[in-house]
Amino acid sequence: MSINVAVIGAGSWGTTVAALAAVNTPTVLWARRESLAEEINRQHVNPDYLADFALPEQLRATASLAEAVSTADVLVMAVPSHGYRDVAAEAARFLRPWVPVVSLAKGLERSSRKRMSEVTRDELPGHPVAVLTGPNLAKEILAGQPAASVVAIDNVDIAAELQRIFSRPTLRVYTNTDVVGCEVGGVVKNVIAIASGMAEGMGFGDNTRATLITRGLAEMTRLGIAMGGHAATFAGLAGMGDLIATCSSRQSRNNMVGVRLGEGQSIEEVLASMNMVAEGVKSSPSVLDLARRHGVEMPIAEQVVAVCHQGRSAREALGALMQRTRKSEME
Repeated sequence: MSINVAVIGAGSWGTTVAALAAVNTPTVLWARRESLAEEINRQHVNPDYLADFALPEQLRATASLAEAVSTADVLVMAVPSHGYRDVAAEAARFLRPWVPVVSLAKGLERSSRKRMSEVTRDELPGHPVAVLTGPNLAKEILAGQPAASVVAIDNVDIAAELQRIFSRPTLRVYTNTDVVGCEVGGVVKNVIAIASGMAEGMGFGDNTRATLITRGLAEMTRLGIAMGGHAATFAGLAGMGDLIATCSSRQSRNNMVGVRLGEGQSIEEVLASMNMVAEGVKSSPSVLDLARRHGVEMPIAEQVVAVCHQGRSAREALGALMQRTRKSEME
């Protein structure tokens, strides 16, 4: 029996995940705008986000949330964190009982500081919740470059089926039971990527990037463990892997926000010119709030918040990091 997949959100990553699934099982992609859904159906391309990539002819798009959700056996939520709850609440009207929900969002809800799996359980109670994450830049995945991802859920049977649905010859999907750790990794890496981008924008090189990635991984791991995640997760694809990709690639929205901040642009100028969400900007204050709640020190995240929300310059932020009290690397 075929498993029907509905992907909610036709941004670059939602479209990519829908394209992956469509080759393996019947898949429908929900777009807010009917014109975009029609373009995907007619031309098999998403002109807004992935204009240079042909999508599978098997993939079907719709602007009707009811049509997409009502027949789904797996619901994939590819909605940014700031709009996730509203869309999940609307989808709940049409979703059949016990259908697994897979979150692609790598952010936190600002008002509640909840992870997206927690928001899902609020709005879609009784549904198994999974997370798909890892070092997955959409254009490289669609181009068929070898990569790997992680699907995290505590149900091994559902994990195995999701693994099958999203796997391709060029994408190796692993399973992991640590939903908390995988989500924390996906959130914090965006914040660290802004810092890495700022250093690049100021003209610094690989030593600086490696330092920020390594110390950022330490911050991520400390917070994740304090919140109930497993240390090993942060050495894997959802932690170190995603962090390296996001901090190093010009395809990363968060990294590019940082680059432009490092070059001297204001956060208002940067965000006004973007047509996609940089989750790290929105999530950074929530990350810092969680760190304080759990008694975890996160100096890089603290400086990202200062630059993105408090008017500090990137150069001042880097200076503050370098002038901190001397410590052991193990602290």
